[in-house]
Amino acid sequence: MADLLTTPLNALHRELGAKMVPFAGYDMPVQYPAGVMKEHLHCRAKAGLFDVSHMGQVILRAPGGYAQAASEMEALVPVDLLGLGEMRQRYGFFTNDQGGILDDLMLANRGDHMFVVINAACKAGDIAHMRAHLPGCEVEEITDRALLALQGPAAEAVLDALVPGAAEMRFMDVAILPSEFGELWISRSGYTGEDGYEISVSDAQAEALARALLAHDDVEPIGLGARDSLRLEAGLCLYGHDIDETTTPVEASLIWGIQKVRRAGGAREGGFPGAERILDEMANGAARARVGLRPEGRAPMREGTQLFENAEGGAAVGQVTSGAYGPTIEAPMSMGYLPRPLATEGTVIYGEVRGKRMPVKVAKLPFTPANFKR
Repeated sequence: MADLLTTPLNALHRELGAKMVPFAGYDMPVQYPAGVMKEHLHCRAKAGLFDVSHMGQVILRAPGGYAQAASEMEALVPVDLLGLGEMRQRYGFFTNDQGGILDDLMLANRGDHMFVVINAACKAGDIAHMRAHLPGCEVEEITDRALLALQGPAAEAVLDALVPGAAEMRFMDVAILPSEFGELWISRSGYTGEDGYEISVSDAQAEALARALLAHDDVEPIGLGARDSLRLEAGLCLYGHDIDETTTPVEASLIWGIQKVRRAGGAREGGFPGAERILDEMANGAARARVGLRPEGRAPMREGTQLFENAEGGAAVGQVTSGAYGPTIEAPMSMGYLPRPLATEGTVIYGEVRGKRMPVKVAKLPFTPANFKR
């Protein structure tokens, strides 16, 4: 454990009784004494506080300001960044020459520069990728700020009481707001399907901010276990599991993340790695698709479960990429990839669990409706 990195909230997690596990090279809380089920339901009902300080925070600056940074970044992602409004953010993904996904990320227009949030496990690779391919940009990794997520229907009232102005933000707005915890970099977004915020705060003030948020009766700390079940209910991908270098955005059902201007016939069509394959799949369909899966019975079908077209015989046609019990839906849920002819809602296929094929139905995503404040 000695070589694990820690976040500025490590001591607080331990004080709160967290069970700590290694995750993406960091010592992180997987659950608190309440347990995954209660943490999950509390976040859906009120508000949960997550430590996501392991994620990468990066600022891109260029002599030509945001427009230059956006123009250069558009050569790496199939996203409309030049058309992104000031103090707004978008979801995007780095693609490779084969059309696969190198990482998914959030990209924000902060006026004279771009702010980017990247996944912890891909942090070093993403930063090297940007430094290699954004020749006109200074790529600054922010290493002295923590990142907290406050998620759930009570998040707005709780945060606005501490940081006036937070309630005025809408889904995917970003803001830089003063507070008694120093300057906060806030986005109204998250990874639970609930309304909420992600808050970048200086390392020195992170624990004080976390304690102030947790002092509210509606806020409980939430670990990685419930973070996973919440995002899975919301139908959101986890990099390295549901998406990776071998999955295209079309296969992954993420074409909503590719704006019209970057699609075939758009003003800035293509021009990103793997564009030929991705645009072809958008026109003609991909061979396989990411789908929601609802196993019959109570047992979840976990990552790696092989999927078959029939109850007996035949080779596997796909596999589960994420699976867990859904506390909100009170049933097991999974996501995985299937050939397109089988990827229609209501189709019954079979997952092999402990040598026995069990029926599982292709289901609509998300499993629980999103509650974003648009």
